[in-house]
Amino acid sequence: MLTSRTLAKRVAEFALSKKASDVMLMDLRKLTGPSDFFVVCSADSDTQVKAIADAVRGGTDSLDVRLWHSEGFTALSWVLLDYVDVVVHIFKKDVRSFYNLERLWGDAKITVIEDELAKPKPAVPDLPPCLPAGRKAGLARKKTTKKKPAKKRAKKVSE
Repeated sequence: MLTSRTLAKRVAEFALSKKASDVMLMDLRKLTGPSDFFVVCSADSDTQVKAIADAVRGGTDSLDVRLWHSEGFTALSWVLLDYVDVVVHIFKKDVRSFYNLERLWGDAKITVIEDELAKPKPAVPDLPPCLPAGRKAGLARKKTTKKKPAKKRAKKVSE
């Protein structure tokens, strides 16, 4: 049995698998809300809204989590998937900004979920063949002159 928080995180992962943007979890447990969590995300087109909704439904089916109610599949500008403890809101971007659930449920704790695979990785420049493998390109090693050890003066040994 999944907790509502775990289900919300998994739903967010399913949405991200179809390139949902601005994915966030809204924790409503300390409020008198209709569920424990809202998962809110955006899509660029109605086709993407449907793809995200289908990915969420398929993913939750594979977890044996039953969908209680759904709405919005005719217009595809705002699809709502209700899993009782977790309610998923998939918006087209302009519709999301109009309804602004983040402001409406402003007292909820909000966690932004980012796709780890989509994060840009820092670029590592290729090393020219003349540089050793452990050094970064473009950074010349400072030339240091080794100080010669001071010559020791021979001690006079008195006899």
